[in-house]
Amino acid sequence: MKDIVVIGAGKIGSTIAEMLAATGDYRVSLTDKSQDQLERLHPHAGVTPFRLDVEDGAQLRALLKGKYAVLSAAPFHLTIKVADVTWRVLAHYLDLTEDVASTRHVTALAEGASSAFIPQCGLAPGFITIVAYDMARGFDELHELKMRVGALPQYPSNALNYNLTWSTDGVINEYCEPCEAIVNGELREVPPLEEREEFALDGVTYEAFNTSGGLGSMCESLKGKVSNLNYKTIRYPGHAAIMKALLQDLRLRERRHILKDILENALPSTLQDVVIVFVTATGMKEGRLMQETYANKIYSQVRGGSHLSAIQITTAAGICAVLDLLAGGHLPAKGFVRQEDISLASFLANRFGQVYAHAASDARAA
Repeated sequence: MKDIVVIGAGKIGSTIAEMLAATGDYRVSLTDKSQDQLERLHPHAGVTPFRLDVEDGAQLRALLKGKYAVLSAAPFHLTIKVADVTWRVLAHYLDLTEDVASTRHVTALAEGASSAFIPQCGLAPGFITIVAYDMARGFDELHELKMRVGALPQYPSNALNYNLTWSTDGVINEYCEPCEAIVNGELREVPPLEEREEFALDGVTYEAFNTSGGLGSMCESLKGKVSNLNYKTIRYPGHAAIMKALLQDLRLRERRHILKDILENALPSTLQDVVIVFVTATGMKEGRLMQETYANKIYSQVRGGSHLSAIQITTAAGICAVLDLLAGGHLPAKGFVRQEDISLASFLANRFGQVYAHAASDARAA
């Protein structure tokens, strides 16, 4: 049984802890600085809650010392702190962040590290990266790779057509920060909330637009190998226009704490959501111009007697599957490990990755 620490006892962190403990293969310490948050947790065998402020480096180091791995489900601005202490105690490190600056720090920290550093193990970046890279490898010449992901309410009921399903800070950050892309073979930064497009899936119309962080390390991995590569977030039509008015016209981009307060007091959370993963690759195969598409929808489910949202299930399953693959010797145990280093077949065959496999009935169509 391996000792694991999960940082952050919110919806995602608590789900990660419970999924790991339920296997009987992991003994989990679940930490959060909020005592109220810890007291709201359902007691679970194999999960020990600890009140801990990540900013207290000495306390954090004492808890992490001797542990097999640390999984960070904390807000993105705490990523660097957790990664630094994990590096010092020689434990493996995994996180869910989509924040570009934090990931660059983790990547640099991993150089020469004696343990594995695997950032961006969630949904996007994370699972979509694994899918997209697997598709890219199947082309003799790759022209275009489009990666699209959305976590949406099944029953939208407000002007934004949106409910809060995960970190408000994370949503605002990806709507505000520059977005990486490859355009005509060149690495570029493109503005968030721009380049809006519409598409239909299963008779429902969606919009998609630039957001930050979803590509992970794909630009570096595919530079010189693809003409155009981009990531966009999926929403229902109308969402982008309202967010642009709030962030740009009302200048809430410069006062993010105000926008966070507005959203958290106006938009209810929901467990009735759907996660959409949509990847399209175009290029040459055996002398022919071909297009291949992966489309998958994952809905909220009742698991272990609890109703879990789709974003909880998919994000938690992603990082748990990567940890399982690491523990099983299927991933490098030292240095920086990219999501692209993870085999799609191995991921989907994993007991946690099967969450995606079960939902992906005939998901890929040429």
